[in-house]
Amino acid sequence: MMQAALPLKKETNRLGTLFVPIEQFKQYVAQVQFPTAISFGTKTVKCEVAPHPDQKDEYKLSSNLWEELMIPHEGLIHLLQKDDTVFIGPLVGIFTAGFTQFNLRPIGERSLFFAKLLSVEKKVGAFYFVFGAHQIDWDNGTVNGYFYMNDGWKQIEVPIPNVVYDRLPNRKVENLEFSKQVKERLQKEYDIPWFNPGFFNKWDIHQLLVNDNKVNKHLPKSYFQPEFSDINSLIETYKHVYIKPANGSLGLGIQQLIIKDDEPFIYCRFRNNEENRLRRYSTLHRLVRRQFPQGLKGMIAQQGINLLKWNNNPIDFRVHTNKDEHGNWRISAIAAKISGTGSITTHVKSGGEVKTVKEILRDIGANPGITKKIHETALLLSEKIDEKMPGFIGEIGFDIGVDQSEHVWMFEANSKPGRTIFSHPKLKADDLQSRRLPLEYAIYLFKQSVEKQPELVNANGHFLQL
Repeated sequence: MMQAALPLKKETNRLGTLFVPIEQFKQYVAQVQFPTAISFGTKTVKCEVAPHPDQKDEYKLSSNLWEELMIPHEGLIHLLQKDDTVFIGPLVGIFTAGFTQFNLRPIGERSLFFAKLLSVEKKVGAFYFVFGAHQIDWDNGTVNGYFYMNDGWKQIEVPIPNVVYDRLPNRKVENLEFSKQVKERLQKEYDIPWFNPGFFNKWDIHQLLVNDNKVNKHLPKSYFQPEFSDINSLIETYKHVYIKPANGSLGLGIQQLIIKDDEPFIYCRFRNNEENRLRRYSTLHRLVRRQFPQGLKGMIAQQGINLLKWNNNPIDFRVHTNKDEHGNWRISAIAAKISGTGSITTHVKSGGEVKTVKEILRDIGANPGITKKIHETALLLSEKIDEKMPGFIGEIGFDIGVDQSEHVWMFEANSKPGRTIFSHPKLKADDLQSRRLPLEYAIYLFKQSVEKQPELVNANGHFLQL
């Protein structure tokens, strides 16, 4: 049973008690079953329940239990019950790296992003904080996490959380041994749901989907570690080809090969030292040798698509999908990205521009029904990726293209999508929704994990491990 989110406040006049709204207390009386323990994060202590002294629609908790459970502050919470234990929270930790010694910006340049992410706890109902590997005290089962309060960042010791949201900044940090050890230990020793584990590899995603008849029509023709003959076949068939790293992100390392019917040359468009470059070659052999001197190991060659255009510049669409409080996929944000003149990608750093989908389709006189096609395709792809990949996936960012025939193509799926589209003033609601949904999904995972818990309290007041 999960109650609606209600405020949790501290009670100083009576010890060892959780005070609940009168209607909830009546349910305990009717069932002749009263909770005897209360759990927060991975700490559990004994308690009694009583009706709220002022008959308010809120929870109150005795100050001694408040201290024992290490509750960081008053706030809006959810309450779940399993057997004789009530679970309050959830306590949700965002796992990341790159912490500094500065209290004003404890996670460096990303501090503002995390502050905005944490701010949704007041709307959703949870305790939400950021932590890294070095903030965990394994002996005591606690974390010295960073909370974002009204007066700024504050480090507070709390129990190990109910759910972990993975926001490691890059693949390099993710592959460090200590990152792997934290994840493995929290999952094995505490059975904690850990969502968004790992950056996607472009080729792995392609291989997951390519044999599925419902979605493979949305995948461009692609080769991993292509032979010269593969590139030659793609360029002859499609007139332009993209070559990109399978583990790349932010558009880095992408090159575009182009041929024109009325010219004997082959062109290569790429970005170097913050500049968009274009080179001309007399043969494909020369281009490959010069542009890829280290060979094509770890690279993907992908057919070019004749995309919808705005002022002759190609358009693609960034679509964010998230799981909600019921564990279902939803579109949380969508925007159009227009490539800068001479740019290979639509990334803003390469001169790209962000517009709303409605305004771009209106400006180019395209069918408004394209929006529905993009939505349906993104949700289908999310479900398929989720179905075929291990672990809990809570969000995906897609780069999607639409060709001149209105066919929808998936170029990339990202497990930790960038957020540059949210700089657009008309995407404020999308921005909020894409920050709110991960916490709502964490509440869903909290509920699922409580439902499968065994008898929980041991003599030390900690979870029993399976």
